[in-house]
Amino acid sequence: MAPPRNQRRRDALADAAIAILGTSGIHALSHRAVDERTELPAGTTANYFPTRDELLAAAARRVFGLHIEAMDAADSRVAGAVGPDGLAELIGGALYDSAAHHRTRYLAIYELTLEAARRPELAEALSGMVAAAVDITIGQHRTLGLDTSPAQVQALITLFSGVLLTLAAGPPEAVTPDATHALARCLVAGVLATVPGPCRRPGNDSATVG
Repeated sequence: MAPPRNQRRRDALADAAIAILGTSGIHALSHRAVDERTELPAGTTANYFPTRDELLAAAARRVFGLHIEAMDAADSRVAGAVGPDGLAELIGGALYDSAAHHRTRYLAIYELTLEAARRPELAEALSGMVAAAVDITIGQHRTLGLDTSPAQVQALITLFSGVLLTLAAGPPEAVTPDATHALARCLVAGVLATVPGPCRRPGNDSATVG
């Protein structure tokens, strides 16, 4: 029998899994722990996600979906095209929001990333999400008037993830808007200066964005 398709219930179960992962770690996560956290009858989580790999992948997909929603919301508040400074402003805001307001969510995804090194099925799911993130981010950049290349977008995502891990795993008081925006400016400047873009070839010192 196929698992139920009740999306609201699936999201609630995934949210509970994320909370457990982000606060207690990968070894605390089980179908029973999710049932207990959601105060649902025993066996509910297993009914929706029969295997541990499916539960882990569901948590990862939920974090990914919520992250994309947050990025879309931030972009929708931008009027007109942006350049490198505007891109850095958006990234700085995303770093602050993620590390200050959704710390547990991102600690969960890092727990999952480490677990993926031991679980090929989870690794495959996360790899697909990373590839999708590049495509989605390129589309967002085009909407903002940015002509960043796929290589630049991949580098921005990779560095964003590393900075976010440092912020989320560090002391909460270190996460301030000034700190995240300073890091974002360094991140954007470094990528645009060193990673080839659509209007830049190796050996050419000029880079055009927007």
